[in-house]
Amino acid sequence: MNFEALVKHISTIQNTLQAQAAHAVNLALTSRNWLMGCYIVEFEQNGEDRAAYGEQLLKKLEQRLKTKGLNERRFREFRRLYLVYPQLKEQVLHYIMAGNEIRHTLSTEFTEPIRHSVCAELQTSEIQYNKWSIPAERLFNKLPYSHLKFISKIENPTKRAFYETEAIRGCWSARELEQQISSLYYERSGLSKNKEALSALVQQQATLLQPKDVINTPVTLEFLELNERALVTETDLEQAILDNLQHFLLEMGHGFCFEARQKRILIDEDYFFADLVFYHRILKCHVIVELKIDKFRHEYASQLNMYLNYFKAEVMQPDDNPPIGTLLCTEKGDTLVKYATAGLDPNIFVQKYRIELPTEEEIKVFISSSNYESYKL
Repeated sequence: MNFEALVKHISTIQNTLQAQAAHAVNLALTSRNWLMGCYIVEFEQNGEDRAAYGEQLLKKLEQRLKTKGLNERRFREFRRLYLVYPQLKEQVLHYIMAGNEIRHTLSTEFTEPIRHSVCAELQTSEIQYNKWSIPAERLFNKLPYSHLKFISKIENPTKRAFYETEAIRGCWSARELEQQISSLYYERSGLSKNKEALSALVQQQATLLQPKDVINTPVTLEFLELNERALVTETDLEQAILDNLQHFLLEMGHGFCFEARQKRILIDEDYFFADLVFYHRILKCHVIVELKIDKFRHEYASQLNMYLNYFKAEVMQPDDNPPIGTLLCTEKGDTLVKYATAGLDPNIFVQKYRIELPTEEEIKVFISSSNYESYKL
């Protein structure tokens, strides 16, 4: 064996066993979090002294444990994981009982409540018979908790199955998965005639996607009544606003008068462009509307705040009221909005606009199509 062979062997060992170690950690993390969620739900439903804790249970649990990484927010995530994925019960139990150290540590008193938990028994048979559902074994082994955490937030089971399938198919990182969810990949797939072409495009570009690229992500808005086409892009969105301006104004409410699109604003030597500018004849003030085709981000509030300050200084007339800013996003977290807008102009409002959903049958057929079957075996 020469030096080059030694380097090759060491590199192979490192890559192989490091991947195995990472996989083992992922399985352990998913099992731990699912089990904690299981016991929380079981206590909430059948605990002898559950009435003494009520809605403060998770907070009291955090205070009692005093363990880094185990807090009220995490416990809520674990509970949701258990409730959304009851079919993981057998996989988790098998993982626990397969490890010698774990098996000898846990008693029958610990595992029996899990085997007979009411919630874990529900829906399991139904889930297994759906052709478009991912088998529990594949979910457990292919999607780490970092992925399940995001997907479990989705209420629609068909939509969850869609992202489970695509995440496994594309080997997405957790960040890439979050990006695809926020960019409405599921909805875009339902609206695109060539779903396989869109899927291939997304999978190809997933690792290259940057925050600045999100603005070009295809999207549809229900109130603009965009027709089905191969891909729905931001250009289509802007044109649809002009084509359906009356409908858009009705969706906004009474009193809005259209004033400008892409209103140019010169500050120092730089130009900025406000998406839509209206004047509200009842409130007697300008209303600046910013359209974002992804979820709310804190920098969006800062940008809109700058526009409002400009209008107050350069555009507002003596008898006008201060301008209002409306930010339309696909998703928004109330806590992030609260912190991002604190201290800014009080006339900034963040809203989530409606989207046109594909039918569940279309997505189910897409997920269970022949191109997907090889990934689910």
